[in-house]
Amino acid sequence: MTATEGRHDLLIGGERVTPSSGEYLTTVDPATEEPLADVAVADASDVDRAVAAAREAASAWRDVDPAERGRVVHRVADRIREAIDDLAALESRDQGKPLSQARSDMSSAARYFEYYAGAADKLEGKSVPVGTDQVDFTLREPYGVSAQIIPWNFPGNILARGVAPALVAGNAVVVKPAPTTPLSAYRLAELCLEAGVPDAAINVVSGAGETGAALTRHEGVDTITFTGSVATGQRVMEAAATSVTPVTLELGGKNPAVVYPDADVTDVADWVETGIFTNAGQVCSAVDRVVVHERIHDRFVDEIAARAEALTLGPGTDDPDVGPLNSAEHLERVRDYVATGEREGATLVTGGRSPDREGWFFEPTVFDDVDRGMTIAQEEIFGPVLAVIPYADADDPIEIANDVAYGLVAGVFTNDVRRALRAAQRLEAGNVYVNKWFGDTHQTPFGGYKQSGIGREKGLEALDSYLQTKNVAIDLGGAGGDLPGA
Repeated sequence: MTATEGRHDLLIGGERVTPSSGEYLTTVDPATEEPLADVAVADASDVDRAVAAAREAASAWRDVDPAERGRVVHRVADRIREAIDDLAALESRDQGKPLSQARSDMSSAARYFEYYAGAADKLEGKSVPVGTDQVDFTLREPYGVSAQIIPWNFPGNILARGVAPALVAGNAVVVKPAPTTPLSAYRLAELCLEAGVPDAAINVVSGAGETGAALTRHEGVDTITFTGSVATGQRVMEAAATSVTPVTLELGGKNPAVVYPDADVTDVADWVETGIFTNAGQVCSAVDRVVVHERIHDRFVDEIAARAEALTLGPGTDDPDVGPLNSAEHLERVRDYVATGEREGATLVTGGRSPDREGWFFEPTVFDDVDRGMTIAQEEIFGPVLAVIPYADADDPIEIANDVAYGLVAGVFTNDVRRALRAAQRLEAGNVYVNKWFGDTHQTPFGGYKQSGIGREKGLEALDSYLQTKNVAIDLGGAGGDLPGA
């Protein structure tokens, strides 16, 4: 199963196959700008082959005893843990994140397979009480072929987040990793096959936008899971509409932390430091905005700025505090946002520049005096850039927090439990953290309001993206006469 040294061919039907076009993309280490590997680019004909292989596998995999499906998927978790050091090193070089964060990602990937494996023989329907003349019950059945389009910020982790429940539910999958971070997808798929997942039940077709478009508009795909930008998510929905394919979309956020005057400033700074600078801010649930009361505003800004300045930057494999951004294009995007923030009148407290070194690094950055209508307060930067928005007693901080197009996560910092619960009720977000950040787990549903997406991943609710409900109604010799709409 091992790819040719320095080259990764497509993985279709359990075999490595060369792309029809003969085209390859070169992945680059974002810390050194040096080439890592040549990776195949799948065209529409390659996608056809992968979907056909998955369709054939799905019909057999769905009929495997659920308990056995669970055992196979659990073995994937074991294989990941056995290979965790190599996987973390691979992810760190390919994506750029610090080694300890990459290791955490892969440990979490193993946990997804472990968690969903336990649900395999518990995907129950229900009996519906419709009277004595009829027996009525529901079945939960797999869709068939699941297309998984994986982003570049957490490539291995998010692959596991979607593939594990899809397989457990009895679907076969076709994975399309991001073009800049495809390496962990191939290795994780190989580990799935080594653990006993049928050869064509997991397939990997790498490439860029054209590959993704061929997959999302393919009539043989039965359900789509996508994580990425709003603009790309909209295109996925448009493509899926042609064949009325259901979609699960996680599209990022512009996430607020509302800090009340009774909050512990040191605790807030601890969580915000983690929330915005982890993975160089390339996290959909990062704390992008801090809406902080003017009474503690100055202390908070001083503390978070000092923490930002103390962070070390370096190659992910050196395990620094902050690694590089993932690509030269994304680095330029972050630079443009910082320049816009300065031009619109926000105060640059610290950071805001790229250090003079190889790699696509950007300093941890803090803006103060940010107005809620500024670009850096409204649009997702996806980098290590924090916007601090002060508010006064006369202001409604929840209104400020909700005043964006996104609604993925939000946070509340206060020692008043009633205030926290009232804020949680009013915040327009799929997840609300109280006195912490990144509070979701494998067991808790995750997804957004507004433009942050459709559907939920993680937790048992994620299985709804991979199972459809069938109702069975059996007549027991009643009087008949049923009519539609009754």
